[in-house]
Amino acid sequence: MTNAIAIGLVLVIGLGLGADAIWNDGMAGMFLARKFAALIEWMAFWR
Repeated sequence: MTNAIAIGLVLVIGLGLGADAIWNDGMAGMFLARKFAALIEWMAFWR
């Protein structure tokens, strides 16, 4: 991954989280965090 791609990804993710915080009170980010935590638990089961 080049530096330009990494910077672009950080900007896109940051803008998405910022827009979510402004227009949706951060609920989409919280939903994704909960689903990610459930995924980590599910993957730990298969370890």
